[in-house]
Formats: sequence, C-alpha cells, structure tokens
Amino acid sequence: MSPSRSYPDSSPDRSPPTRSGSGSWFTVAAMAVHSFTLVPAVYVYLLRPHPGASERDAEPVSTAPQVLLQLRQNTGYMDGHWACGASGHVEAAESALETALRETDEELGIRAEAKDLTALTAMHRTNDLGGAALEQRIDLFFTLRTWTGTPSVREPAKNAGLRWFSLTDLPEAVPPHERHVLDLLAGSLDGGSPVPPVITFGFDEGQDIACYGVALPH
Repeated sequence: MSPSRSYPDSSPDRSPPTRSGSGSWFTVAAMAVHSFTLVPAVYVYLLRPHPGASERDAEPVSTAPQVLLQLRQNTGYMDGHWACGASGHVEAAESALETALRETDEELGIRAEAKDLTALTAMHRTNDLGGAALEQRIDLFFTLRTWTGTPSVREPAKNAGLRWFSLTDLPEAVPPHERHVLDLLAGSLDGGSPVPPVITFGFDEGQDIACYGVALPH
C-alpha cells in the first residue's frame, strides 16, 4: 500500500492545474484532496482445456476448462486457500498489464505477451464496508491461455503448490471473491451469460470475506 501523501490546498480560490509542453504534465499548481482510495491488484488465471475433453472413449467427471491455482501459505492472508496462480498489487509507475506479465514471471516462471491477456472483469471489492482504506479494493482479472514455459512454484515460501482444477469442480477452500469470479467464468464458458465487465463483492448480504487488518508485503 502506498504511503499517505499530503496534497496542496484544494479550496476554490486556488488556481486550477496547468499543463505545458507537448501534451505532458509538467507542473501541477493544485490537486484535489482524495477522499477515497482503492488498492489495485491484478489476477491472472491460466486456463487450459480439460485433458479428457478430446478423448472420445473417456468419461471424465467434467470436461470444463481447467484453471491453475496455488495453495497460499505464510502470507498472513487466506493461507490454506487455493487462489489465483499469479496475482499481485500494481506497483508505482506500472500499468495493470505490466503487473500481470511481471507476476506471471515472478510467481510461475513463464513468459507471456500483453496481447495474450484477455480482460475478464474488474471487481470493486470491500472487505469491510465503510472501514479502513486498506480494505477497499479494485481487482482486475485476466485470463491467459498462451504462454512460454512450464508453470512452476517460484516463491516456495508463499506457495505450497500448484494444481489444475476444473472450473466446475473447484476445491472448497477458495477465497470467496475469487470463487465468485470463477463461477461466473464457468457459467459463461458453458453457454451462460457473459461475465459482466464490472462486478462488486462485499456490498451485498452473504458476500463475506476476511479483512486484511494490517498492510502485508506485496
């Protein structure tokens, strides 16, 4: 989470921001006080066809696409849960696409290109409605079906293992907000409604999720 900043006075008698140069911002005379902040994070779900989908004689439990999940450990949040294979906070001066590519490399040891990322949905999430800024999130979800290399555990201190799961047969322990997204994705791929471009979580009754409580290392 970024350190708090102090902003110049935004009272009406202050001059508005000025711009000079070839379309680039050089000097900001005044900035509006930010009354609300969302912590941005990126999730990349690696997808592959079910191994039994092309076997005519086989009768697998499900032929739905599979998603790669990692078993969280020693992170201080949702440990023991199967979560997105590659995810993380957007860093300063980094775009969401850059974050997605960086995380797939750092966490899984694979390489991908921005053109291979498919935007899935953006989730406005609260872990504590009306609570601390730390609990207010904007989660950007992508899917990835093409990459170079073999996914492997690159951060063993935080990742107890990787496993492919059918989208229709997920493990019981999945972070609630991620399960919500994966259920929407499974329904969409099975011929249901498309995943909405923007969704929310934590604002409606029954959408409960643990609070972070304290800022954790990225």
